Amino acid sequence: MVNTTQENKARRKVAVVTGAAAGIGQAYALRLAQDGHAIVIADLGPADETEKLIREAGGEALSVQTDVADTDSVARLASAVTHRFGGADILVHNAGIYPVVPFEETEWSTWRKVMGVNLDSVYHLTRAFLPGMKANGWGRIVFVASTAFHTGPPGLAAYAASKGGVIGFTRSLATEVGEFGVTVNAIAPGMVRTPGTLSGPQREMGLFDAVVATQAIKRVGVPEDLMGVVSYLTSEAASFVTGQTLAVDGGGTRL
Repeated sequence: MVNTTQENKARRKVAVVTGAAAGIGQAYALRLAQDGHAIVIADLGPADETEKLIREAGGEALSVQTDVADTDSVARLASAVTHRFGGADILVHNAGIYPVVPFEETEWSTWRKVMGVNLDSVYHLTRAFLPGMKANGWGRIVFVASTAFHTGPPGLAAYAASKGGVIGFTRSLATEVGEFGVTVNAIAPGMVRTPGTLSGPQREMGLFDAVVATQAIKRVGVPEDLMGVVSYLTSEAASFVTGQTLAVDGGGTRL
Protein backbone atom coordinates (compact mmCIF):
# COMPACT_ATOMS: atom_id res chain seq x y z
CA MET A 1 0.00 0.00 0.00
CA VAL A 2 1.18 3.54 -0.83
CA ASN A 3 0.82 5.99 2.03
CA THR A 4 -0.26 9.55 1.29
CA THR A 5 2.32 11.97 2.65
CA GLN A 6 1.62 15.23 4.41
CA GLU A 7 3.40 16.97 1.57
CA ASN A 8 0.95 15.53 -0.95
CA LYS A 9 -1.98 16.67 1.20
CA ALA A 10 -0.69 20.20 1.55
CA ARG A 11 0.58 21.10 -1.91
CA ARG A 12 -1.58 22.75 -4.54
CA LYS A 13 -3.44 20.28 -6.71
CA VAL A 14 -3.92 20.31 -10.47
CA ALA A 15 -7.45 19.53 -11.66
CA VAL A 16 -8.38 18.54 -15.20
CA VAL A 17 -12.03 19.30 -15.96
CA THR A 18 -13.50 18.17 -19.27
CA GLY A 19 -16.37 19.97 -20.95
CA ALA A 20 -15.61 23.08 -18.89
CA ALA A 21 -16.03 25.76 -21.55
CA ALA A 22 -19.60 26.41 -20.38
CA GLY A 23 -22.49 25.08 -18.34
CA ILE A 24 -21.99 22.54 -15.57
CA GLY A 25 -18.34 21.93 -16.44
CA GLN A 26 -17.60 25.62 -16.11
CA ALA A 27 -19.22 25.62 -12.67
CA TYR A 28 -17.04 22.68 -11.62
CA ALA A 29 -13.91 24.42 -12.87
CA LEU A 30 -14.71 27.68 -11.08
CA ARG A 31 -15.41 25.93 -7.79
CA LEU A 32 -12.21 23.89 -7.93
CA ALA A 33 -10.30 27.08 -8.70
CA GLN A 34 -11.91 28.64 -5.60
CA ASP A 35 -10.65 25.61 -3.67
CA GLY A 36 -7.12 26.63 -4.64
CA HIS A 37 -6.43 24.20 -7.46
CA ALA A 38 -4.82 25.00 -10.78
CA ILE A 39 -7.35 24.19 -13.51
CA VAL A 40 -6.88 22.54 -16.88
CA ILE A 41 -9.94 23.08 -19.07
CA ALA A 42 -10.35 20.36 -21.67
CA ASP A 43 -13.09 21.05 -24.18
CA LEU A 44 -13.78 20.46 -27.85
CA GLY A 45 -14.06 24.20 -28.46
CA PRO A 46 -12.36 27.30 -27.08
CA ALA A 47 -12.71 27.89 -23.35
CA ASP A 48 -11.68 31.54 -23.23
CA GLU A 49 -14.56 32.58 -20.96
CA THR A 50 -13.84 29.96 -18.30
CA GLU A 51 -10.14 30.67 -18.41
CA LYS A 52 -10.79 34.39 -18.05
CA LEU A 53 -13.16 33.93 -15.10
CA ILE A 54 -10.62 31.80 -13.26
CA ARG A 55 -7.77 34.22 -13.85
CA GLU A 56 -9.88 37.23 -12.85
CA ALA A 57 -10.55 35.46 -9.55
CA GLY A 58 -6.80 35.04 -9.02
CA GLY A 59 -6.56 31.42 -10.11
CA GLU A 60 -4.35 29.65 -12.62
CA ALA A 61 -5.85 28.08 -15.71
CA LEU A 62 -4.77 26.35 -18.88
CA SER A 63 -7.20 25.47 -21.66
CA VAL A 64 -6.50 22.67 -24.13
CA GLN A 65 -8.88 21.94 -26.98
CA THR A 66 -9.55 18.23 -26.68
CA ASP A 67 -11.72 15.60 -28.30
CA VAL A 68 -12.22 13.24 -25.37
CA ALA A 69 -13.33 10.44 -27.70
CA ASP A 70 -10.00 10.47 -29.54
CA THR A 71 -7.04 8.76 -27.91
CA ASP A 72 -4.46 10.92 -29.70
CA SER A 73 -6.22 14.12 -28.64
CA VAL A 74 -6.31 12.95 -25.02
CA ALA A 75 -2.62 12.06 -25.26
CA ARG A 76 -1.89 15.63 -26.38
CA LEU A 77 -3.92 16.90 -23.41
CA ALA A 78 -1.90 14.76 -21.02
CA SER A 79 1.34 15.98 -22.59
CA ALA A 80 0.28 19.62 -22.16
CA VAL A 81 -0.63 18.99 -18.50
CA THR A 82 2.70 17.31 -17.85
CA HIS A 83 4.63 20.07 -19.57
CA ARG A 84 2.88 22.86 -17.63
CA PHE A 85 2.26 21.28 -14.23
CA GLY A 86 4.09 17.96 -14.10
CA GLY A 87 0.85 15.98 -14.04
CA ALA A 88 -2.70 15.97 -12.69
CA ASP A 89 -4.02 15.16 -9.22
CA ILE A 90 -7.73 15.48 -9.97
CA LEU A 91 -9.78 14.43 -12.97
CA VAL A 92 -13.39 15.56 -13.32
CA HIS A 93 -14.81 14.09 -16.51
CA ASN A 94 -17.92 16.07 -17.33
CA ALA A 95 -17.91 16.20 -21.15
CA GLY A 96 -20.80 14.34 -22.75
CA ILE A 97 -23.53 14.42 -25.38
CA TYR A 98 -27.21 13.51 -25.08
CA PRO A 99 -29.10 13.38 -28.39
CA VAL A 100 -32.80 12.90 -27.69
CA VAL A 101 -33.91 10.34 -30.28
CA PRO A 102 -36.35 7.41 -30.02
CA PHE A 103 -34.38 4.17 -30.12
CA GLU A 104 -35.84 2.96 -33.42
CA GLU A 105 -34.71 6.21 -35.02
CA THR A 106 -31.22 6.01 -33.54
CA GLU A 107 -28.68 5.34 -36.29
CA TRP A 108 -25.63 3.22 -35.54
CA SER A 109 -23.44 6.25 -36.17
CA THR A 110 -25.33 8.18 -33.47
CA TRP A 111 -25.05 5.26 -31.04
CA ARG A 112 -21.31 4.99 -31.62
CA LYS A 113 -20.81 8.74 -31.23
CA VAL A 114 -22.61 8.74 -27.88
CA MET A 115 -20.54 5.80 -26.68
CA GLY A 116 -17.34 7.38 -27.95
CA VAL A 117 -17.86 10.71 -26.21
CA ASN A 118 -19.54 9.45 -23.04
CA LEU A 119 -17.92 6.08 -22.39
CA ASP A 120 -14.81 5.43 -24.52
CA SER A 121 -13.53 8.77 -23.23
CA VAL A 122 -13.53 7.34 -19.70
CA TYR A 123 -11.01 4.74 -20.88
CA HIS A 124 -8.80 7.29 -22.67
CA LEU A 125 -8.72 9.80 -19.82
CA THR A 126 -8.17 7.23 -17.08
CA ARG A 127 -5.31 5.62 -18.97
CA ALA A 128 -3.76 9.07 -19.42
CA PHE A 129 -3.94 10.35 -15.84
CA LEU A 130 -4.27 7.39 -13.46
CA PRO A 131 -0.59 6.30 -13.60
CA GLY A 132 0.60 9.67 -12.30
CA MET A 133 -1.92 9.63 -9.46
CA LYS A 134 -0.84 6.15 -8.40
CA ALA A 135 2.82 7.18 -8.51
CA ASN A 136 2.06 10.16 -6.25
CA GLY A 137 -0.03 8.10 -3.85
CA TRP A 138 -2.95 10.52 -4.15
CA GLY A 139 -5.68 11.12 -6.68
CA ARG A 140 -9.31 12.02 -7.11
CA ILE A 141 -11.32 10.87 -10.13
CA VAL A 142 -14.92 12.04 -10.53
CA PHE A 143 -17.01 10.93 -13.49
CA VAL A 144 -20.28 12.61 -14.36
CA ALA A 145 -22.97 10.01 -14.86
CA SER A 146 -26.70 10.74 -14.93
CA THR A 147 -29.90 9.78 -13.16
CA ALA A 148 -31.12 8.85 -16.66
CA PHE A 149 -29.48 5.47 -15.99
CA HIS A 150 -31.90 4.93 -13.08
CA THR A 151 -35.04 6.60 -14.49
CA GLY A 152 -34.84 5.55 -18.15
CA PRO A 153 -36.42 8.61 -19.80
CA PRO A 154 -37.74 8.25 -23.36
CA GLY A 155 -35.46 9.07 -26.28
CA LEU A 156 -32.26 8.59 -24.28
CA ALA A 157 -31.51 4.88 -24.63
CA ALA A 158 -27.97 5.46 -25.94
CA TYR A 159 -27.27 8.12 -23.34
CA ALA A 160 -28.62 6.04 -20.44
CA ALA A 161 -26.62 3.02 -21.62
CA SER A 162 -23.42 5.04 -21.78
CA LYS A 163 -23.94 6.47 -18.31
CA GLY A 164 -24.66 3.00 -16.95
CA GLY A 165 -21.27 2.02 -18.28
CA VAL A 166 -19.70 4.97 -16.48
CA ILE A 167 -21.25 3.88 -13.18
CA GLY A 168 -20.05 0.31 -13.61
CA PHE A 169 -16.56 1.46 -14.51
CA THR A 170 -16.49 3.75 -11.47
CA ARG A 171 -17.24 0.87 -9.11
CA SER A 172 -14.71 -1.52 -10.60
CA LEU A 173 -11.88 0.99 -10.94
CA ALA A 174 -12.38 2.14 -7.34
CA THR A 175 -11.74 -1.44 -6.21
CA GLU A 176 -8.50 -1.61 -8.17
CA VAL A 177 -6.91 1.69 -7.15
CA GLY A 178 -8.03 2.33 -3.56
CA GLU A 179 -4.81 0.96 -2.12
CA PHE A 180 -2.85 3.63 -4.02
CA GLY A 181 -4.60 6.60 -2.41
CA VAL A 182 -6.83 7.20 -5.41
CA THR A 183 -10.60 7.49 -5.03
CA VAL A 184 -13.07 7.09 -7.89
CA ASN A 185 -16.64 8.34 -7.64
CA ALA A 186 -19.45 9.53 -9.89
CA ILE A 187 -21.95 12.35 -9.72
CA ALA A 188 -25.37 11.68 -11.24
CA PRO A 189 -27.14 14.97 -11.94
CA GLY A 190 -30.79 15.14 -12.83
CA MET A 191 -32.20 17.70 -15.23
CA VAL A 192 -30.08 20.85 -14.95
CA ARG A 193 -30.87 24.20 -16.51
CA THR A 194 -28.02 25.09 -18.88
CA PRO A 195 -27.88 26.80 -22.30
CA GLY A 196 -27.66 23.33 -23.84
CA THR A 197 -30.73 21.87 -22.15
CA LEU A 198 -32.77 25.05 -22.60
CA SER A 199 -32.14 25.09 -26.35
CA GLY A 200 -32.68 21.34 -26.84
CA PRO A 201 -35.82 19.24 -27.26
CA GLN A 202 -36.10 18.64 -23.52
CA ARG A 203 -38.14 21.79 -23.09
CA GLU A 204 -40.45 21.03 -26.02
CA MET A 205 -41.09 17.53 -24.64
CA GLY A 206 -42.01 18.97 -21.24
CA LEU A 207 -39.23 17.05 -19.50
CA PHE A 208 -38.42 19.89 -17.10
CA ASP A 209 -41.96 19.86 -15.66
CA ALA A 210 -42.10 16.07 -15.60
CA VAL A 211 -38.80 15.77 -13.74
CA VAL A 212 -39.60 18.47 -11.17
CA ALA A 213 -42.89 16.71 -10.37
CA THR A 214 -40.94 13.64 -9.18
CA GLN A 215 -38.48 15.60 -7.05
CA ALA A 216 -38.63 16.27 -3.33
CA ILE A 217 -37.28 19.78 -4.04
CA LYS A 218 -39.70 21.37 -6.50
CA ARG A 219 -37.42 23.36 -8.76
CA VAL A 220 -35.13 22.78 -11.71
CA GLY A 221 -31.49 22.25 -10.84
CA VAL A 222 -28.82 24.76 -11.83
CA PRO A 223 -25.04 24.23 -12.24
CA GLU A 224 -24.36 25.84 -8.87
CA ASP A 225 -26.24 22.99 -7.18
CA LEU A 226 -23.46 20.62 -8.24
CA MET A 227 -20.43 22.67 -7.27
CA GLY A 228 -20.28 21.65 -3.62
CA VAL A 229 -20.50 17.96 -4.47
CA VAL A 230 -17.51 18.00 -6.79
CA SER A 231 -15.60 20.10 -4.26
CA TYR A 232 -16.22 17.50 -1.56
CA LEU A 233 -15.44 14.42 -3.66
CA THR A 234 -12.11 15.92 -4.78
CA SER A 235 -11.07 16.95 -1.28
CA GLU A 236 -9.15 15.29 1.52
CA ALA A 237 -12.42 15.14 3.46
CA ALA A 238 -13.65 12.45 1.02
CA SER A 239 -10.59 10.23 1.39
CA PHE A 240 -12.73 7.33 2.69
CA VAL A 241 -15.44 7.66 0.00
CA THR A 242 -14.94 5.68 -3.19
CA GLY A 243 -16.87 3.59 -5.70
CA GLN A 244 -20.01 5.65 -5.09
CA THR A 245 -22.53 7.36 -7.37
CA LEU A 246 -24.16 10.37 -5.75
CA ALA A 247 -27.46 11.49 -7.25
CA VAL A 248 -27.78 15.28 -7.21
CA ASP A 249 -31.29 15.82 -8.48
CA GLY A 250 -33.41 17.38 -5.77
CA GLY A 251 -34.44 13.99 -4.45
CA GLY A 252 -35.90 12.76 -7.73
CA THR A 253 -33.87 9.56 -7.47
CA ARG A 254 -33.74 8.00 -4.03
CA LEU A 255 -30.99 5.38 -4.24
